[in-house]
Amino acid sequence: MALPPVLQNLRIPVIGSPLFIISNPDLVIAQCKAGVIGSFPALNARPEAQLDEWLDRITTELAEYDAKNPDRPSAPFAVNQIVHKTNNRLDHDVEMCVKYKVPVVITSLGAREEVNQAIHSYGGIVLHDIINTIFARKALEKGADGLIAVAAGAGGHAGTISPLALIQDIREFFDGPLALSGAMGNGGAVAAAQAMGADFGYIGSAFISCHEANAVEGYKDMIVESDAKDIVYSNLFTGVHGNYLAPSIAKAGLNPNDLPESDPSAMNFGSGGNQEAKAWKDIWGCGQGIGAVNSRMSTAEYVDKLEAEYVAAIEALQNRRAFDRTSVTV
Repeated sequence: MALPPVLQNLRIPVIGSPLFIISNPDLVIAQCKAGVIGSFPALNARPEAQLDEWLDRITTELAEYDAKNPDRPSAPFAVNQIVHKTNNRLDHDVEMCVKYKVPVVITSLGAREEVNQAIHSYGGIVLHDIINTIFARKALEKGADGLIAVAAGAGGHAGTISPLALIQDIREFFDGPLALSGAMGNGGAVAAAQAMGADFGYIGSAFISCHEANAVEGYKDMIVESDAKDIVYSNLFTGVHGNYLAPSIAKAGLNPNDLPESDPSAMNFGSGGNQEAKAWKDIWGCGQGIGAVNSRMSTAEYVDKLEAEYVAAIEALQNRRAFDRTSVTV
């Protein structure tokens, strides 16, 4: 299936994932100008009236950029909506997406047919993140246009299935837009995702260290200094299993190697309560792909690096295939 027009013609096939607290207009605008899809959670705009201001700024600045750069226009942007029943802002935030005709909406923690219909009313598309094929089928049944496969190793609320297996299983029944999230830190990983059958790489943790990200200096430095061995998978902090930086857990006075289980019914994504704030402000979410992040840089510099790595990986694969063909004997 051909990709929807809004998802075509990116500089490289990358979606910057929405990062709670961290993704802000500065980061989203920088991502889009650099040629990749930038996104942010609607709940990052607090109080809720601020979402109107953010969307006005993003749409205005990107339109101005496009007018000045017709040969290299910006990539579209996306807004993440938590559609879990605890999100008491959902109706308002969806109304804002409709008002500003947000090109892409990313839905999480449930699938809501009425949300999909609202986004489709003006021609927007919905990508729904899932951790297994059960949730994938449900999302498609309720009208999602595409899927984000959140595999083992992804930052934040991650699944446990291997990227290889998850993409393989989804492609057995769905040939539409598909992004892969999980341990992606460089352009080679994006090329690998496409080789497996995904259309896009879904990158979050690596953008945390970028200058425009709304993360404290210690968080950014910890991203650069850490690698996959420093990631802990736990449901203690929000009630949903996710990946976190072990040094941040230790800094909070907990033993990252001996964390208790949490009651899933305690999760709260709607109001940004104390438990949620502690999870993301003090206990820092992160994926396993950060070993590829060795320095802090601007978003534009990081996307330049991604593009160079992506092109090199594609060329290496093509050269390898050419070598294999010439080496075959009959």
